[in-house]
Parts: sequence; C-alpha cells; structure tokens
Amino acid sequence: MPPSGASAGVPLYLDAVSAGFPSPADDYVETALDLNRYLVANPAATFMVRVGGDSMVDAGILDGDVLVVDRSREPLPGRIVVAVLDGELTVKRLCRLQGRIFLAPENSAYRPIEVREDQELTVWGVVTGVIRKL
Repeated sequence: MPPSGASAGVPLYLDAVSAGFPSPADDYVETALDLNRYLVANPAATFMVRVGGDSMVDAGILDGDVLVVDRSREPLPGRIVVAVLDGELTVKRLCRLQGRIFLAPENSAYRPIEVREDQELTVWGVVTGVIRKL
C-alpha cells in the first residue's frame, strides 16, 4: 500500500471493454495506470475544480464533475476553459468570431456570453479532463 498522499497504480487491462455485446475478459494486465500521470501532463500548472451547473452538458461536463485544468496550455479558440469574467468563475468554450470573444455554453438552454471591452476576462486554464463518480 502506498504512503498517504502517494498515488497508486490501478491495473489497466490490455483489451478495451466492449460497450456492446460482452466478451470474456483477458486474464492479464498490460500495465498499472497511475491516474495522476494519465490526467496531469504538467503537475506544477494543474489544478482541479468541481463543476456547478448544467451549461456544459453537451460537452460531457455535468454538475458535480471534477475538471482537470492545465494553466500551461494556451487558451486557443475552440478549447474549453475555466475563466473569470467580471469576478465570476465559469467553464465555457472559448470562441472568437469576427474579432469578438465569446464564452459559449454547450447547452442550447443557454446563450453565448460576449466579452465586451469594458469587462475583465481572465482565463485560469484549459480543461484537459473530466472526473466523474457513477
């Protein structure tokens, strides 16, 4: 058992599990999967944050999920980011259209937020993973 705070490798089986017709599992393990190594490319620049709300459900991000956020990744248009707009923390897709910046939800019940010149936008990082308990 690893010391407190250390990550433990979880067995990773060679074959992918079928999401359709079940097949017998193989009796061998390919390697151990360390979830920190799998989810975190740059530990010094990575943090996690819990999601509150449903504005990103069509991107597979649900209320209560934990996001893996990398501050070292460039927040390019099209990427999902954690940002602060006028003091409010949000997760949205960063978009640029005709020189204007938008924070776009991934839920048709919500409208994109145009970032006006008089507003303060700070991108905290790019979402690189989602963790969810079933």
